[in-house]
Amino acid sequence: MEIQQLEILCKQLYEATDSIIRSDAEKALVAFVSSQDALPKCQMLLERADSSYAQLLAATTLTKLIQGLNLEQRIDIRSYVLNYLANRPSLQHFVVQALVTLLAKITKYGWFDMYKSELIFQNLFEDVKKFLQGSVEHCTIGVQILSQLVLEMNSIIEVDVNLSFSKNRKIATSFRDQQLYDIFLLSCSLLVTARDNSKNLNFMDESQQALISHVLRLTKNCLSFDFIGSSTDESSDDMNSVQIPTSWRPAFLDSNTLKLFFDLYQILPNGLASYSLSCLVQMTSVRRSLFNNSERTKFLTHLVEGVKNILVNLHGLSDPDNYHEFCRLLARLKSNYQLGELIAVPCYPEAIQLIAKFTVQSLQMWQFAPNSVHYLLTLWQRMVASVPYVKSPEPHLLGTYTPEVTKAYIESRLDAVPVIVRDNMEDPLDDLCMVQQQLEQLSVIERCEYDKTCTLLVQHFDQKAREYENLLQTPNSNPMDITVHELQLTWLVYIIGSAIVGRLTVNSNDDHDTMDAELVIRVLQLMSLTDARLPQAGCEKLELAVLSFLEQVRKMHISEQTQKANVYKRLSEVFGLNDEQMLLSFINRKIITNLKFWGHSEQIITKTLMLLSDLSVHFNSVRKLAKLEEVQFMLTHHTSEHFPFLGTNSSLSEMRCRTMFYTSLGRLLMFDLGEDEERFYNFLTPLTSNIT
Repeated sequence: MEIQQLEILCKQLYEATDSIIRSDAEKALVAFVSSQDALPKCQMLLERADSSYAQLLAATTLTKLIQGLNLEQRIDIRSYVLNYLANRPSLQHFVVQALVTLLAKITKYGWFDMYKSELIFQNLFEDVKKFLQGSVEHCTIGVQILSQLVLEMNSIIEVDVNLSFSKNRKIATSFRDQQLYDIFLLSCSLLVTARDNSKNLNFMDESQQALISHVLRLTKNCLSFDFIGSSTDESSDDMNSVQIPTSWRPAFLDSNTLKLFFDLYQILPNGLASYSLSCLVQMTSVRRSLFNNSERTKFLTHLVEGVKNILVNLHGLSDPDNYHEFCRLLARLKSNYQLGELIAVPCYPEAIQLIAKFTVQSLQMWQFAPNSVHYLLTLWQRMVASVPYVKSPEPHLLGTYTPEVTKAYIESRLDAVPVIVRDNMEDPLDDLCMVQQQLEQLSVIERCEYDKTCTLLVQHFDQKAREYENLLQTPNSNPMDITVHELQLTWLVYIIGSAIVGRLTVNSNDDHDTMDAELVIRVLQLMSLTDARLPQAGCEKLELAVLSFLEQVRKMHISEQTQKANVYKRLSEVFGLNDEQMLLSFINRKIITNLKFWGHSEQIITKTLMLLSDLSVHFNSVRKLAKLEEVQFMLTHHTSEHFPFLGTNSSLSEMRCRTMFYTSLGRLLMFDLGEDEERFYNFLTPLTSNIT
């Protein structure tokens, strides 16, 4: 009756709609887990097999008890679970997962335990082979056990305080050296069998689909193993090399291994095909030192040919998962191989043309898998950045195709705005982290054939700015049209900012300085237009873009950089800004304008104060800043009457803004006051009243 009661509690925990019943059931089951007789009752729950939820409870409870069991008990549980799975291949999937997790954890925990002169827990691989000789369901369970074992061995989460980090690594290293390669080869052989018999298999059959899915997961887990204990965070996806052991060389020197996964991608249905691409992503990232030069060239040639074949007919790329993994694969091509090595691949000219075409199409389809764009931009950024170091006599062709990518990015962002505004869709400009990340990548890409970039930007900017100005001057203009133009100009201002700061990554010349000047002038003219509308009207997103642009200008023309004569020549002709001092004055007038009129926008005030702070921390610029009339105004009028955001509100963000403001002014004051005590106390008076 007690076992029946446990089954009822399990059912209540997982199925009851009444939260009180669920809560009471949970408390009772927690008490069961910590009870003295939990071990025999778990076995009874499994034996009755009347409730899947009770089986789940038994498996998870046994997993929690591992550390408190003696060696004989753990061996008994290991044998019992293996037999239980062998005799019940049709268990609910969550019960199977709980049981294989129990097996994996108990195996890791007892990896070095001796029993009758035998390392008994290290025999799991041999025991699993018996499952692989049975039905599809048995084979699937066997693969699941191995897959979970690889994951568990790769985990640095300690089972308990008795299994330290160093013990974890010792166990993982032993497993890596003794069994991991054999498991990888086994998974590949199962995949070869599936590929070679694909005409006789029905991948849409649920059981066969489950088997192939688990085999692919197992393969990926093997390739994703932390071979050297670096414990990198996979979520960062920062293009780390996969430190494949030297003993694995035969598998990677065999071209059939790569071919296997490209073949599987072609024959597997959506939902499975992406796993084969995930495996290829890992294989593409193997450490360079695994090969000598000729071997690496051969391996890379097969990779590029496989990628090219996918791009010829775009097979499967309408599926978001396939598309995402394929973009990751493209990015890894450049992260692990030099541009000169890619150029040397015989099919490189055709491949780079197809990659460019695919990138352009992807950028134009901005609503489809937007998170994958990062990988495409990474590829082009790294290729363009490598151009100065290429010694290959063969052409890299980036001058031909990179401008197409730049054009597609710019125009796709502009084309998206009317749709986003009209349909009230989520605006990418709201995700400033994503925008800044893409702009950093674009800043390198767009400097390739920079004259084409500038011509395109000037053309679009002049058209949109002219239309925007006409809308503002026309009575009863459609507000939606105004919003569309403001957001399009926002994108252009961001992109122009990335373009001018991109000169840090390349060798610039006088022509580039002149081009930069033309872009800077246009944004400053737009800034004058939008400031003239304050405080009646303003676009917050456009203002944030202008502040981002001014930060790029600061980096390029003020922050310990040599003066750009050609830039100041054009600035002088249009704005009368002859030198750095006058440009600083212009920027500070913008800072004062924002602090006066944008007090209601925390984002704009914060970004404006960050710009002021950045200007005030550099020695070269702070000396010049302190002498400016605009700065003197701030030093003598730092009160809420002049700057509303300095009011008495005490929210954390407003206090932070006031602190940033006074800190920046304090730095400027140090250079300006010298020993003038009277002016120092004049500065402190409003400051102390605000603090009060």
